[in-house]
Parts: sequence; structure tokens; C-alpha cells
Amino acid sequence: MSAATPCTDDCTSCTSDSPTPTEAGPVDARPGDDDEGAAPGPVRSRFAWCLTGSGHGLHESLELAARLPQVDLFLSAAGEEVLGIYEIPLDSLRKRFRVLRDKTASAVPVGRLYTDVYHTVIVAPATSNTVAKCAYGLSDTLPTNMFAQAGKLGIPGIVFACDTEPVVVTEAPHGWVTLRPRRIELDNVERLRGIDHARVVASVDELEQALTLRLHELSLSWITSSS
Repeated sequence: MSAATPCTDDCTSCTSDSPTPTEAGPVDARPGDDDEGAAPGPVRSRFAWCLTGSGHGLHESLELAARLPQVDLFLSAAGEEVLGIYEIPLDSLRKRFRVLRDKTASAVPVGRLYTDVYHTVIVAPATSNTVAKCAYGLSDTLPTNMFAQAGKLGIPGIVFACDTEPVVVTEAPHGWVTLRPRRIELDNVERLRGIDHARVVASVDELEQALTLRLHELSLSWITSSS
């Protein structure tokens, strides 16, 4: 289990030699559309953001996702469950993102990576379970499959690992909790840092910095509020 709640799924760390967006035909990636069969859109034009079963920094992570251009959310079964626990309605996310859910045994939505539409895969926040799976090459959830296949395709990844310090203070659904990750969790984070095409971050601030760098590499910018 990872900082903050029930836990199940994925993770990673990133540098790039990476693909940059190119222009193509009209995008067909409307917010709210979670039909895996829909046309994905222009080549290397979108972020794939994966949610796992962690509540640590969940609200803050989604706020960052909402400031990025062209984002699709990929939910593990545990991630979808935790959204409900933290009172984040799925319908509210569909107003801003295309949402793809872990509804198949073979993680069918991962196939969207092969259309070359995604330039970056983000796993944030990532449970310690997800971190361990990613660090050891296991992929049995939608986020861990996304992470593994992105690496094989040379797509840069960013993973916000939750259990990265000897003491972690996290917001659980009913209050703040102090957790003390074990050596095995900390070791898995370090192992993950050595995975190809991946960058591991340890806080919301580091996540924002990594995303800012990635936007710069792609010649993109944060979305600024018009209000």
C-alpha cells in the first residue's frame, strides 16, 4: 500500500530523445469520450495521464493535469475506486478530459499508444504497488501496462511516486496520516529511477517542475485561466 489510501497499480522516471508534436488531421479526442474505439487524433499531440489507487496528492495532481494541453486520463480499477473515496465524480473529470477505464483483462486502451498520438505518459500519483511493478517490469493493470509499453516505444514517462521518504504525511479521506515507508518501498523507488525513458518525482512540486520541462521540450505551454 502507498501513501494515502487503498492501493493497487503503476509508475516511472524520464528524459528525452523524445518525440515532439507534429501536425496532422483534425483531433477527435473530445472531453468525456471514453470510447476506446474513437479516433485518437494528430500524431504525438497528447499527454496520457494514468491514475492508480493512491490518494496522495491526488487533487493536486489532477489540478496540474487540467492545466496541460490535450490530456487523456487512463484509470486503473483501483484509481477509479479511489476517485469515489475522495469524492471526485467521474463526470466532473469527463468535462475536461477523455477518460479511459480499466474494463478489460488485456488493458485494451493501451493500444492507443501504438497510434503514435501520445508524446508523454504520466503516472501520478503512483502507489507503492505500482512503483514496485514498474520497477520489476510487471504490467497487470492499465497504468502499469501504459508505463511498460511507453518504455518499449521510447515514449518519455514521468512517475510521481508516493513513498519516497522515511516519513510521509498524507491526506487520507478522513484526515491526515503519518506513514513510514519500509526499506523495500524506498528501494523500489530507487530501482525505478534506473528504468529507461522514465523520470521519477517525489512531490507535487517536483511533478510540476518535470511537467514544465517536458512542455518546454515539446514547445508547449501551460494553459492559463482566462478569468
